[in-house]
Amino acid sequence: MAPPIITSELVLLDADAGPDSTAVITTLADLVADAGRCTAPETLVAAAVERETKSATGLPGGIAIPHARVESVTAATLAMARLSRKADFGGPDGPADIVFLIAAPAGAASEHMKVLSSLARALVRPDFVAALREAPDADTIVGLVSEVTAGKKPDAGETADAPVPAPPVAVDDAASAGPAARRKVIAITACPTGIAHTYMAADALKLAAERADVDFQVETQGSTGSTPFSAATIADANAVIFATDVGVKGRDRFVGKAVVASGVKRAINEPDAMIAEAIAAADDPHAATVSGDPSAAAESSAASTVGIGGQLKQALLTGVSYMIPFVAAGGLLMALGFLLGGYEIANSTVEDGTSDGMFYALNNSLWDLPPGGLMQYLGAVSFAIGNLAIGLMVAVLAGYIAYAIADRPGLAPGFTAGLIAVAVDAGFIGGLVGGLLAGVVALWLSKLPLPQWARGLQPVVIIPLVATLVTGFVMFALLARPLSWVNTELENQLNSMSGSSKVILGVVIGLMMCFDLGGPVNKAAYAFGVAGLGLAGAGVAQWEIMAAVMAAGMVPPLALALATLMRPAAFTEPERENGKAAWLLGASFISEGAIPFAAADPFRVIPSMMLGGAVTGGLAMAMSVQVRAPHGGVFVLFAMNGTWWKFLIAIVAGVIVSAVAVLAAKQIQPSTKKEPTGVPVTA
Repeated sequence: MAPPIITSELVLLDADAGPDSTAVITTLADLVADAGRCTAPETLVAAAVERETKSATGLPGGIAIPHARVESVTAATLAMARLSRKADFGGPDGPADIVFLIAAPAGAASEHMKVLSSLARALVRPDFVAALREAPDADTIVGLVSEVTAGKKPDAGETADAPVPAPPVAVDDAASAGPAARRKVIAITACPTGIAHTYMAADALKLAAERADVDFQVETQGSTGSTPFSAATIADANAVIFATDVGVKGRDRFVGKAVVASGVKRAINEPDAMIAEAIAAADDPHAATVSGDPSAAAESSAASTVGIGGQLKQALLTGVSYMIPFVAAGGLLMALGFLLGGYEIANSTVEDGTSDGMFYALNNSLWDLPPGGLMQYLGAVSFAIGNLAIGLMVAVLAGYIAYAIADRPGLAPGFTAGLIAVAVDAGFIGGLVGGLLAGVVALWLSKLPLPQWARGLQPVVIIPLVATLVTGFVMFALLARPLSWVNTELENQLNSMSGSSKVILGVVIGLMMCFDLGGPVNKAAYAFGVAGLGLAGAGVAQWEIMAAVMAAGMVPPLALALATLMRPAAFTEPERENGKAAWLLGASFISEGAIPFAAADPFRVIPSMMLGGAVTGGLAMAMSVQVRAPHGGVFVLFAMNGTWWKFLIAIVAGVIVSAVAVLAAKQIQPSTKKEPTGVPVTA
């Protein structure tokens, strides 16, 4: 059973703890260590002092709450000092004489965080602070703190007689205008550690809203988690307050709402002013609003209504998006290894199956190279690093699919499922299945109604342990052979493709790469290509597919850049400027360079790009173009096994087809656009 959050030995009354905040923090950290709750008090002091440098923890009324989370703290703890000589913690009304040091373990469970946040919320109540100052002994202090951290609610009269700040005139005006003028304000509060200020700001704003007769709701993004606003709550709100010292999670939900933003401490010190500013912003058509992508806001608001299929798609795309950096970095480093050390560096000729490059890198160093062996060594090291990075591809894919389903508890079983998929030769498909399985199991476990004593262990021990065990057992005992068979059959089919079947595959790849220019369909085609590169037996068939993927993905930005040169009058001035940048984006294999054109004229741009992409993909496969790098465009021509000139021919053909097609489409169906000057331009 966890020890009580505070005991009498952790209370220091009417003492001189030192001349400044660091001395007081050190004194309190020593109390925590003497109580057997911290193995290295110097680390607690350092973390708390560092927190002070980022944002002072002094509060109105002569209170300070320095706090930190460190590995050396073994149990969530409060140490309190009532000082005879005040110390400066940066409070708005001077030095503090009541100081609570909040010490939390680095992996503190949510129940402990709730206890600590309860104290922080109580400190905004003048009656509670007055009781702390009048307490005759340490046991009385412990009793007062234990009451609020145990969740005791104040009686109705406890805060009724407490002095409250006089609300600003703007608030009085709004309140006196009657029910018809009642405003709805919502708020987000968040501080870096999510222990104290997050919840104090929330309660201070709530009390101010009550005084102003304002409908108010708050979402605390702290250590104990939060319940996000519903879409209806956000839609009904007249204004939003961001009282945060860190980024707002789900900011795009509030796009277009009148906003008042500040650090979290202002919400504690000046809650009435912030509520008044929010009311004024709600009635001001020129007030600042939350900027962002409205489509992202819509997706976020609709998240709770997405069906099972949509949720699965989101999980798969999350896994792919986290996987791509490993693939890009690993693949490009392997390609650099080929450039420096030659293609033979990938040959598996040593007895343990290790590639020559890996073997050479592991068994040599800069200090014992043979004469003239520097380039070979650098190539071997580059190849070895890339090989290890790309070897994480399936594990990362599975891990973040599980993460998208079950949040952090899904990571351990998800990564393990990915490693098992590699071990049983289930490859990319095994990673997909394993990640989904791990996520579902972890999510189910997270919803089990465990006893109170076990809830703290649930996210850090129970879910990872049980979900990893269940997922691993199912992968080994039931799915290993079927998934391995599917993966092997897919490899065999790819290796056997020739003639017209290859060309058809290239056309399909080209259509997919150009359909949504970086969206889900584009990412699916790209993932298909890089999955082949990650196979243990990757060869010509996989290199050809990757070449078709890369070549087709380069077509849209290059084609539109060419079209803006061929017929500038068909495009607006901003589009012509985007066309200049699209040359480099296309050459680098960044399909997103075409998005500005597609967004402005999708029904003519996207079909034209798909036509050119199909031509390029089909030609690349027909000419057996090969590329061993997963990214880089023309900057990895050296990784194309001598087929670089065929690669360029396929791209040029598709670019010309797409450019001519888009100009023809604009000619057949002219549209009227306006330059920034307001002069019409006929396309």
